[in-house]
Parts: sequence; structure tokens; C-alpha cells
Amino acid sequence: MDRRKFITRTIGGASLLAVSGVNNPYAWGQSNSDNKLPAILGGAKSHHDMWPEWPAWKTAYEEKVLEVLRSRVWSRAKVTAEFEAKWAELIGTKRCLSVVNGTSALIASVSQFNIGPGDEVIVPPYTFIATIQAVLLNGALPVFADIDPRTFQIDPAKIEAKITSRTKAIIPVHILGIPADMTRIMAIARKHNLIVIEDACQAHLAEVKGKRVGSIGDAGCFSFQTSKNMPIGEGGAITSDNETFMDQCFSYHNLGLPYGTQVGSVSGGGIRVGSKIRFTEYQAAIGLVQLTNLEKDTNTRWDNAQYLSKKIKDIPGIAPATLYPETTKAVYHLYPLLYNKDKFKGLTRNQFLESLRAEGVPCSSGYTPLYTQPFIKAAFESKLYQKVYDKEDLDYRNFIDKNQCPMNDRICNEEAIWMTQNLFLENKSSMDDIANAIEKIQANADKIVKKLRK
Repeated sequence: MDRRKFITRTIGGASLLAVSGVNNPYAWGQSNSDNKLPAILGGAKSHHDMWPEWPAWKTAYEEKVLEVLRSRVWSRAKVTAEFEAKWAELIGTKRCLSVVNGTSALIASVSQFNIGPGDEVIVPPYTFIATIQAVLLNGALPVFADIDPRTFQIDPAKIEAKITSRTKAIIPVHILGIPADMTRIMAIARKHNLIVIEDACQAHLAEVKGKRVGSIGDAGCFSFQTSKNMPIGEGGAITSDNETFMDQCFSYHNLGLPYGTQVGSVSGGGIRVGSKIRFTEYQAAIGLVQLTNLEKDTNTRWDNAQYLSKKIKDIPGIAPATLYPETTKAVYHLYPLLYNKDKFKGLTRNQFLESLRAEGVPCSSGYTPLYTQPFIKAAFESKLYQKVYDKEDLDYRNFIDKNQCPMNDRICNEEAIWMTQNLFLENKSSMDDIANAIEKIQANADKIVKKLRK
């Protein structure tokens, strides 16, 4: 199940609980034998309450959006500029440009750093498809560097071996809302004179040494899609201190018309090949009101995730993701666990997920391997790639062989478990429920294996 399907099912499952009117007949810890028996074996669920709905909205927010609609100024104008100024300030950069979605932010950033046909970009295999599509849509070659399986992030130790004379950039992805090892990545980039574009689409307000992601590399890209910690429905942003780059991005996102240092006359037409990926005023209005909750909700997720990680760290066979020492805040768009079936009496990951869902805890297995998916082969078969690259570059079997990522495959196929960010907006007792659910499954894993084999 992919991330978006999982989130949809999570929200749907919460609604089903509401309709069915399920109530918790026991509080965990009371002297009832069902409390220590997993729900999949007939015991009581660990968690019966509704998880927070997402995206969240309050009636009080509506006036800001209605004000924009009534103004009849719907294309980018003052409200968009206000949102951009506030997002730049929040991230800690000089500039921000809002665009229609995070994918467009990545595509525009790659394009305006003049990365294209003949260039290579180092990327992680454990990411959403948009990271790789942004490289391919600019005609460049993605080069996969494997992940550190403890952190789910691109492994800096694997990056340097992938650098060639054609390497132009690194796109570290702060996947799941956990910061990549930016200190080591930036050192490698500076040593080899490479551009760093941070894919922070899942990592709003995550921090490395107190500095927010999206302000560390040459540029940062964000997504405000519905599932994100900062939801607008669709939306994205580019952040940077590089004024010339940001002027180029502005021109690119507005049909290539001149802007700032990108001189010319609008009446004279476009000065570069561009797109039309402008933000709307009502998107910006939604964003401005969502900003009022972001820091508070981020701190709640961080506190709850830290609490849960401490609760479960000694349970055999289950481990929270490791944070790099310089991480000062992870924002847990998705809370990841590493699962070891051998420590659960041979209970497979799918059986564990089934058991945990039975306890009232939504969960999924996360991403499937990305670098083997057919969209890359399709790009290689396109006219652009056929004209630019030689046969060896476009030999898909050879590409797969050179881009093997065994740590990523192990995580995808055997070990990863996800919980969505809205679960971590609850109170500490709900985190206790999750921990108790895992403990029950661990203590009765052999019984569950026997039951599910029948």
C-alpha cells in the first residue's frame, strides 16, 4: 500500500469507528484477562478512541478564505506575497517562492540550477516518486546512493563513491520528517563543488543543530499536499538565500517572464523557457491560517514521538528510527519502526501489521523499492534520452545493476513499519496504548502465528 492510500485508509478507519460507536470497555492495566490478550486473539483493543482527523480545519479560519474569494483577486498577489514572507521567516531563508505543489518546487529548482541532459544527480532510493521525477523531467540521470537502515536516510558514506565527472547535484530527502545527515552531506558537496537541493517536502520545521531544513543546502523544497504536516490541499514552496536563483525560479514559474535580476520587459515576452505553476490567493489564505497551528502541532508530535520511542525501545524485535546526533528536531510526518520477525517468533511483518491494526492502531509497511519501477525505463526510452545519452547509459539492466540498494530493499520488503503524523497529535495515554499494543503482540507472537496459519 502506498503512502497516500494508507493515509486515506487511516482516515476512513477512524470514521468507521465513529459510526460504529465503539467504546473502550476496559482501561489498560485493569484486572481483566482480555487486557493482556491481543485483539487479534479475541482480547480487548488497546485503543478505542478516535485518532485526530486530518487535515484539520476550524470554522474560525473560514473568514480569511472568504475574504480572498470576495475580493475577486484570485491569482497570486498580496496574500501570496504575505505567505511567502512568513514561510521564509519561519524556515530561516531570505526568500520563498510558492508554487502549485512540492513536485513543481523540485522540478523548478533542478531546472534553475541548470541541471539537465548529460548531468547526474545523486538521490536516495527511499523517497516519494516526485524526487526522481524532478530529475528525469529535466533530462538528467538519477544515481541512487543507498540508505542507512537505522535512520531511513541517504547514507553519506555511500554518496562519495557515486560521484563522477558528470555529477552536478545531491538531493538529500528528509524522508518521513527526519533530517538527513546534512553536516556530512554539505561537506561532501563543498569538497566536490556540488549543488545541494533539500527535499524537505515531508519535513516542515525539522532541525539540524537548531537550523531548519530547507535553509541548509543551496535550496529547499516543501509540499503542502493534504496529508502533510502543513496541509493546504496542494501547494509547494522553494526557499533559498540565493537571490539570483530565486529570481530565476520566479521567472520560470511565471511563463519565463522577467523578474528582478532577470531583466527585460514583461511586454517584450519571456526571457527563458518557463512554466505556469503560480500559487493562488486562496491557497495562500489557507496556508496563512494553517501556519497558526504548525509550530504547536510540530512540538506535540516531537514530544509524543520521543515518549513513544522511549516506551518501546526495550521491546525485542521493534526499534524506532535512529536520529543523527546533530538532529535537534524531527517532525515525524511518518513515524517509522524497524521490525525483526525473528524476535517475534517468526510473525511476518504483514501479520504484525494485521495484529497492530486489530489493536486500533493504523499502520502500514511504507514504500516499495523505487529504483526498479518502470517509469525510469520509460524515461530512458523517450526521444530526449535516446538522443542525449549513449546506449550504455540507457541499458536499463545495467542501470539496475549499478544502482543496487540492498539496505533500501531490506527496509522496504521486510522491516519498515509506518504510523501517520496525526496519531502523534494525541495525548501521552494514546502513546501508552500503542506501546501496550506492541507489547501484547510481542508476548503472544507464537499464539498469533498459530492462529494465522490456520
